[in-house]
Amino acid sequence: MVAGKASESALSGITVLSFAQLAQGPTAVQLLSDFGADVIKIERPRVGAFERTWAGANAFRAGESIFFLTHNRNQRSLTLNLKEERGKEVIYRLLPRTDVVIENFRPGVMERMGLGYEEMSKRNPAIIFASAYGYGSRGPYRDRPGQDLILQGMSGMTSITGRSTDPPTPIGSPIVDYHGGVLLALGICIALLARKQTGRGQKVETSLLQAALHLQMEPLTYFLNGWDITHRSAAGLGSTYHQAPYGVYETQDGYMTISLVPLERLSEVLDLPELKRYSQDDLITRREEIKVCIQPVIKKRTTAEWLELFGRADLWCGPVYNYQQLVEDPQVRYLAPFDEISYPRVGRVTVLKSPVELSKTPARITRRPPLLGEHTEEILHEIGYDSKEIGQLCEAGII
Repeated sequence: MVAGKASESALSGITVLSFAQLAQGPTAVQLLSDFGADVIKIERPRVGAFERTWAGANAFRAGESIFFLTHNRNQRSLTLNLKEERGKEVIYRLLPRTDVVIENFRPGVMERMGLGYEEMSKRNPAIIFASAYGYGSRGPYRDRPGQDLILQGMSGMTSITGRSTDPPTPIGSPIVDYHGGVLLALGICIALLARKQTGRGQKVETSLLQAALHLQMEPLTYFLNGWDITHRSAAGLGSTYHQAPYGVYETQDGYMTISLVPLERLSEVLDLPELKRYSQDDLITRREEIKVCIQPVIKKRTTAEWLELFGRADLWCGPVYNYQQLVEDPQVRYLAPFDEISYPRVGRVTVLKSPVELSKTPARITRRPPLLGEHTEEILHEIGYDSKEIGQLCEAGII
């Protein structure tokens, strides 16, 4: 585990109240906590956040969810029953020292609890209230459940992925969830900078729908301006709109990618003179034919042999890895993007570091993910509760 002093962190002194759940909200929260924000994670007494009880691939170790451990480091856990007024009173007492509130419930949930933006901003006008929704806070779909796969399908992303003979194909990772979290963290940082200039807080909002559209900024803009990029490749080209030979090719022992490569130079490396007959316009109009022409030649050598030949010619290409090959790659090893945390009962867990590098105020892992309610007494003492009052809250099931 990497540790560091709070004074060396870019967001030191920023306090975040997190009502975030699942992946989108916790992604934003963890990005902020990695750079020093003091995150207080609000959880239900005895039950905890949903992500403590769910994990993809049924990935539990010693009864603990790896999904939870993935998204909740550098945070403190405060258990509160927010259905009770005394539970809400704790939130109200935290607000004067809070900079950011993050939530990703459906629209209206926080308001029904008496914890919406209007109520919180009355108590702290400098508060930044950040919400991540499925479809946004307004419009006919505002109350629908939003989730990564649903938005990949609705946004058109699956319709332009895969071969034309395949059904609409989702991406193999919840990229909409994670991009939505990154956009929310970006919005919060912008709002913090604006507050430094004006002294005022504001509401920050993003949605999975907006994140899915932003991920498709290039192809969607082509479509909106009259170019038909909706037809997928039968031969396995890498997108619906890039010029040939852009795509994935089978080699003698695996697969490789070939990016935007001039056909004249490619014809020399492949010893395939017939490629020179294709014009610049053919790269789009005859791109399937070009892919079919190239593929048999690529299959005659190994991936490593082609990477060597392409590298000498300075042609854009790369290997197609599985995860085992990925973690053994020299560049990945050099970047050292993984770290370890130690969690009670579980032991050592390998996690991804923050993907953002700052030279003077780097991201740091200073806390493992919290046990449920681990910091409840600590946080309540910080806002003036004495031990007797804390005992009474515990007896009443408020914490």
